Amino acid sequence: MSIGEGNSGAWVEDTAPDGAAPGGIFGRGYRTITVGICALIVLSAFEALAVTTVMPTISTALNGASLYALAFAGPLAAGVVGMVLAGNWSDRGGPRGSLYASVVLFVAGLAVVGTAHSMAVFLAGRLVEGLGAGALTVALYVVVARAYPPALHPQIFAAFAASWVVPSLVGPVVAGLIAQTLGWRWVFLGVIGLVAIALAMVIPAMVRLRGSAEGAAVPWNVGRIGWSLLAAAAVLAVNLLADAKGWLLWIGPAAAAAIALLALRPLLPRHTLTADAGLPSVILSRGLAAGAFFGADVYIPYLLTVRYGFPPLAAGLSVTASGLTWAGGSWLQSHLGVRLSHVRSIQFGALALSTAIVAACATAVLVLPPAVAIAGWAVAGFGMGLMYPRTSVATLEYSSVEKQGFNSSALGIADAIGASISLAATAIVFSALAGLGGPWPFAGCFALTTLPAVAALVLARRIGQSQ
Repeated sequence: MSIGEGNSGAWVEDTAPDGAAPGGIFGRGYRTITVGICALIVLSAFEALAVTTVMPTISTALNGASLYALAFAGPLAAGVVGMVLAGNWSDRGGPRGSLYASVVLFVAGLAVVGTAHSMAVFLAGRLVEGLGAGALTVALYVVVARAYPPALHPQIFAAFAASWVVPSLVGPVVAGLIAQTLGWRWVFLGVIGLVAIALAMVIPAMVRLRGSAEGAAVPWNVGRIGWSLLAAAAVLAVNLLADAKGWLLWIGPAAAAAIALLALRPLLPRHTLTADAGLPSVILSRGLAAGAFFGADVYIPYLLTVRYGFPPLAAGLSVTASGLTWAGGSWLQSHLGVRLSHVRSIQFGALALSTAIVAACATAVLVLPPAVAIAGWAVAGFGMGLMYPRTSVATLEYSSVEKQGFNSSALGIADAIGASISLAATAIVFSALAGLGGPWPFAGCFALTTLPAVAALVLARRIGQSQ
């Protein structure tokens, strides 16, 4: 299949000859569903970012310092299972059922977390929440494939990226204020009602999507679900063993990562890990970009704090800058449309990301002005804004209707696995080089994350080739 084939929407209203609709994603027939699905993403993003702010308070209140890392790694691992389930369900009968179920799981997890009186119960809620959040991402991708014409896909995925900007700017502050005034529980419980309102805006459009008849021939893939459970367990192990000591620090994470990659193969399109042309390279480049960006992202504010004495709020400037430029890159690629090919968009994005990580490494080693690292990370965000929406669009263009769910879940799984393995690897490198002091722990992490960024740049040219 060549790119551009096999994609079919559920309905098209008032479309132009090129498949676009007057008014774009906010035009008649699309406005309500666009606002609704973007609101779901905003709320999911807010919760993901807010928990970082309130987790120290929760850890103290529930006496759970020893399980602190698991509160973050658990939802990520559970999300892999959610993605596979939602993808299989969407391919069987459309995205309606998986969307509703994912929202129910997400809300149930929030309720358990918000009412927990022990760390064990809190972690159980986080797992349910992660299961729902992972499934929600895939379900929304399939909704885009079925509800919007292909000409609007770059715009809606740019809107998805923009939906992370406001939570990244104000989410931690709002969460802190809520925790100080109403208590940390309302950071989670307060989101529940807003999720219900957002879902209500999406339901009318869901009624108009095709039912299960189109996917009746797609069976439940019990084997793939089993592999997702193994992959999730391995992802958890990789992150937990990053804090191990002695020989276990080196052997444990490597063995867990190998198991994760083994379990990953059935969850991705064939030949993804060998970077075959077309869709496999799209999926792999997404995972590599996630590993490069998120593996380096956590060390930029750390560098500014430790090496340059920035207070936490000032060190967060790098995160704010990259969030804004990510949205800007997404906006630009959506407005350029076909004038900027998928291959070029991903090449430019990977080049920007590689350059930014090298700049961060140079800042650490050469003690350059901190503005170099901050400006560089803004460039990284812009590069991700160019890349991420186009990998999403390309995935749907390569997907037949009966494969939209599976391929969308593969894209999300590549994200999760790429980021989690990179975070564990950089944690090991940082710990190993900490004894040298100075810039070397940071330089080691940045050098390591340069590798997947450069690999994504090299792979980009294969995305547009025939399979």
